[in-house]
Parts: sequence; C-alpha cells; structure tokens
Amino acid sequence: MTISERYRIALDRFEQEMPVAETELHYGSPYELLVAVILSAQCTDKRVNIVTPPFFEVFPTPQSLAKADPDRVFELIKSVTFPNNKTKSLIGMARRLVEEYGGEVPSDIDALTTLPGVGRKTANVILAVVFGKAAMAVDTHVFRVSERIGLTTGSRNPLQTEKALVEHIPEAIIPKAHHWLILHGRYVCKARKPMCESCFLTDICRYYATASANADAMPERKVGGNRKKR
Repeated sequence: MTISERYRIALDRFEQEMPVAETELHYGSPYELLVAVILSAQCTDKRVNIVTPPFFEVFPTPQSLAKADPDRVFELIKSVTFPNNKTKSLIGMARRLVEEYGGEVPSDIDALTTLPGVGRKTANVILAVVFGKAAMAVDTHVFRVSERIGLTTGSRNPLQTEKALVEHIPEAIIPKAHHWLILHGRYVCKARKPMCESCFLTDICRYYATASANADAMPERKVGGNRKKR
C-alpha cells in the first residue's frame, strides 16, 4: 500500500465514522478558546471545561485578565496541571493582547507564538478552530495515532509530524482531520491500551499489523490446564 492510498482510505473512513469532529473545549470567543487551550496543556478537556465558566465570570475579557491579581487567577485554576506557570502565562498573554493587538486574538502564527504560554501547537489550534485555516496542531494524540496508523514514519518531533500530515491531507479538511486524529487517539487508539477491536482502521493500520503478526508468532502454552494463546 502506498502512502497516498493509506491517507485516502484513512480520511474516507474518518469522514464516514466522524462526519462531525470539533474541539471538546467549551468557548464563546477567540479569547476564551485561547485561555482554554493554554489551560489544557497536559490536562484533560473535561477538567478545563469545569474550570473555565467561573473563570470567565471573573475575567470575561483580555482587559480584565491583564489587570488580574495572580492570586485570584491561581485560585480559579488551581485544579488544572501546573497552575503556577499557567497563571503567569494567562496574565502575560492577556497583557500582550491588550498592549500589542488591541485585545484581539491575532490570526497568524508568528504573532500568536509571541504570546506567553502559546507555542506552535496552541497557535495552530487557534488558527484551525477560530479562523478555519489549514493548520495542523500536533499534540500527543496526533503524534501517536499518525505513527501507529502509518500516516507518518519515524517522526522525531511534532513539527515533522505536522509537515508530513499537511503535505498529504487536502488543505480544505486539515482542520477537521486534526480533530479526527485527536478524538481517535483519545477514545480508541489510546496510549497504553489501544482498543483495536473497536477501530475501523485495522486493515490499513501498521501498528495492528505488527501486533497481530507478533501475536501469531507466539507459541501456545498451558495456562491453568487449558491450551491458550498468549
């Protein structure tokens, strides 16, 4: 199977199985999504969605957050991972938005990545979700799933994965494909125990082919008096 065929089949299957694929973070404005994505680093979307409603009641705009007392911000986000660092990032991000961009979230990656707490992944999420741009944000799910399926081969870092995916995925569906890969990694192709029995990609999946071959190669042994395969 060529890489082009693998991509074509995978994308067609994702479209059939997940015609609607979007972020699970709750937000009502570009500013709110930016806050939510910063908070979501190494934290679950579920936890972030619990934290953000009361947060936005207190800090509904970049202007209000830019003037925030760090202790108040920390108190509101202390249940997420790394609350100290994220407190500094959120206030710094808001101040820069107000001072440099008039309180508006910029729509290009170079400007976004100048904001405290915003790396390439976060910037690509904003570009794809808010502005509908052909940006591929590579988190741990996207990195893992792409390698397992065989959409990428031997990528050493997220940027390599991003470049490979953008090269092969039609520009119009890159934002949606980003969510396909995230959701597949979150609910099916899990890190520790992938649910291959529930997957619609096993016939083209490099990981499944290797795992099946290794399982078939294992000798039978007696377990509790019965002949079973490991």
